[in-house]
Amino acid sequence: MYMKQQKTSWGKVADWYDELLEKDSDSYQQKVVLPNVLRLLDIKKGETVLDLACGQGFFAQEFHKKGAKTIGIDIAPELIEIARKKSPKEIQYHISSADNLSFLKDDSVDKATAILAIQNIENFSGVFKECSRVLGKSGRLLIVLNHPAFRIPEKTSWGWDEAAKTQYRRVGEYMSESRHKIQMHPSTGSGRDPGEYTISFHRPIQAYVKSLAKNGFAITRLEEWISHKKSQSGPRAKAEDIARKEIPLFLCIEAVKIND
Repeated sequence: MYMKQQKTSWGKVADWYDELLEKDSDSYQQKVVLPNVLRLLDIKKGETVLDLACGQGFFAQEFHKKGAKTIGIDIAPELIEIARKKSPKEIQYHISSADNLSFLKDDSVDKATAILAIQNIENFSGVFKECSRVLGKSGRLLIVLNHPAFRIPEKTSWGWDEAAKTQYRRVGEYMSESRHKIQMHPSTGSGRDPGEYTISFHRPIQAYVKSLAKNGFAITRLEEWISHKKSQSGPRAKAEDIARKEIPLFLCIEAVKIND
């Protein structure tokens, strides 16, 4: 299905994002997010899995490999174009915002995912409402996002306590919802336009919990995922690795549809 094409912040960086996932075998998507998502989804052959804000189809392709009837949607035509070129023809791709799934029938999906996407969507409650409609009885929604308590754009950062020889995370303005421009290429040496950016929204965890409940979901699982990376040798390496193990990068929420 094609909707009226829209220019989106992610559409502008489609080629860069595709290149990032394809070439970086040590990315968080490859080493942390993907294996955990596949473990929790536990896809059964023939199940219909909807990948919201699917981008260039990185996760959708993996769902297809597991035997799912896979549907991917994204609002950026540029990303969907890449997804269609790289994916098996059996995967259905649609250009649409995640809060408008009008091309899907009620109760037609078994499982849905929103992976590293919900923090970039303004009408997140509308997304949950549509998911509740298209998911069948006891259908599951898996949400993965940058951890709202520790990764607030412009409001969180690493710090070093010299006396305690400890790395810590500074957190500010957690409870306040906010909108941020995220510069994609801050280094002019990258050869890419430093003016390219995407939009991200910070919300406290309770905002997602309340919206899920309002839209007929019950949270059945919550996991926090840490970095897989390790520091190179140096005076702060041990403290940095401890901080990585103790301060999670990602939050995963599993919600089950309970209304009929």
